[in-house]
Amino acid sequence: MRLAIYTGIILAGGYASLTPALAADPTGDWRVADGVANVRVAQCNGSMWGAVSWEKQSGGRDENNPDVSKKNRPTLGMAILIDMKKTAGAEQWEGQVYNAKDGQLYSATITPTGADKLEIKGCVMGFLCGGETWTRVGPPIPLSTANAMAKGAPKTTGAAPKAAPAPGAAAPAPATAAPKSAVAAKPGQKSAAADSVGDICLLPEIAGFAH
Repeated sequence: MRLAIYTGIILAGGYASLTPALAADPTGDWRVADGVANVRVAQCNGSMWGAVSWEKQSGGRDENNPDVSKKNRPTLGMAILIDMKKTAGAEQWEGQVYNAKDGQLYSATITPTGADKLEIKGCVMGFLCGGETWTRVGPPIPLSTANAMAKGAPKTTGAAPKAAPAPGAAAPAPATAAPKSAVAAKPGQKSAAADSVGDICLLPEIAGFAH
């Protein structure tokens, strides 16, 4: 029922230092209006997708899904913004939103309103539209290497081979790993080490989506 609260929007804010150039970027982690979850939005295979990346109360399950086989799936990591395409001539993406209140998909749009707000609107059968505004809690997400390869982008060949040292030259000192940051994650955010969702483009539900 927890996920039903923050995805029920279809039936009815950050990062002030971001530059204006990023104002229309919907990627990143967003806190839903009632603060019970974060949704991570990323570009995967040419579309915007959003998955639950953090829950205020852990252990949520998709218990209202009419598909019995999915009733016990965790809501953490579950896709709720589905295959959203860029709208021509507008800083808006249109696709579907999963409403855990009834386990159904509905048409929806996402529209960045400044660098730290994302407006979510959804409609049932073209009417009964409603929405809410989410607040940015994580910076924009660069296109992942795996995603770029999936779109047919040139594959990287890795780092260039290291040149052999000249005769008589001292061998280079071994590289040492950079120390991990000791900065604690802000409330509602997780450090990279504690992030159990990671790159949402690699989640089976998203990676295996048939276009």
